[in-house]
Amino acid sequence: MRAPSHYVIRGGQEGKRRLEILARVMWPTTFQLLKRIGVCEGMFCLDLGCGGGDVAIGIARLVGAKGRVVGIDMDSIKLGAARQEAARQGLSHVEFRDGNVLEWSEESAYDLIYARFLLTHLRDRDVLVARMRRALRPGGVLAVEDIDFTGYFCHPSNDAFNRYVELYRAVVLLRGGDPDIGPKLHNLLFQAGFQSVSLHLVQPVHVDQEGKEICLSTLVNIAEAVLAEGITQEAELSAVISELERFTLDATTIVGFPRVFQAWGRRA
Repeated sequence: MRAPSHYVIRGGQEGKRRLEILARVMWPTTFQLLKRIGVCEGMFCLDLGCGGGDVAIGIARLVGAKGRVVGIDMDSIKLGAARQEAARQGLSHVEFRDGNVLEWSEESAYDLIYARFLLTHLRDRDVLVARMRRALRPGGVLAVEDIDFTGYFCHPSNDAFNRYVELYRAVVLLRGGDPDIGPKLHNLLFQAGFQSVSLHLVQPVHVDQEGKEICLSTLVNIAEAVLAEGITQEAELSAVISELERFTLDATTIVGFPRVFQAWGRRA
C-alpha cells in the first residue's frame, strides 16, 4: 500500500490535546457502537491506528481482565501517553505497540478489530480492509467509524469556518485520502467479503466550547500540511485561525461536525 507523503494532522504532543478532546466528545456514541456489536468480557480486540489509546482503554474496560486489547499506532509520543494512562487505571490487559498500519499484517488473531478516522487518510484503503478481515478469527467483527466532511456545518454562517472546511478537504485529497469516505464504508466492507454488513449514522452537534474547539484545534494541527501543499499562505491561515477562535469562543454559535458513519461486518 502507498502511504500519503505524511499524515495530514500533526502528531506528537501538539496533536495529543486534540485527540483527548475528540475522545471525550466521541466516546458516548463509540460506546454505543461497541455495545451494539456485542463487545463483551473475554474478547481479544485490536484498535488499529489507536492514537492516544482512549478507545483501546475503553474496550479494555468492556472485555475485562479475561480479555485482551492491543492498540497499534506509529506515533510513539501518543503511545507513551496511552501506556501511562492504562497503567494509571490498572489495566494490565491492554498493550500498545509501535507500528505502521500500512505494514501491519496478522492472521486469524482477533475477535474484534476497530478503527476510527483511519481509512479517510489512506489511498489503498481497500487493501487495509482486506488485511483486517484476514486478521479476524472466523466470526470476528470489524467495526469502523469514519467521516463525511460534506456534513460539516455551523450557525450562524461564518467565512472562517467555511474556509477551514475547504482547507481540510483540499489537503486530505492532495495527500491521497478521502474526506467524504463515510457513505462508502458499507460497500467497502461488502466488497471485502464481510457478512451482515450494517451501517449507523451519527451527527454530532455542539454548543459547548470544548466540542466546538475540535474545529479550531484541527485547523491548527493541519497548518503545516496546508502550507506545505501551497493551498494557502501563512497570512491568510493566521487570519482564518484568529477568526475561527473568536467564533469558537462565542457562546451563541453552533457547530455540527462531519457526519460520522459507523459500519461493521462479520468474517464468515
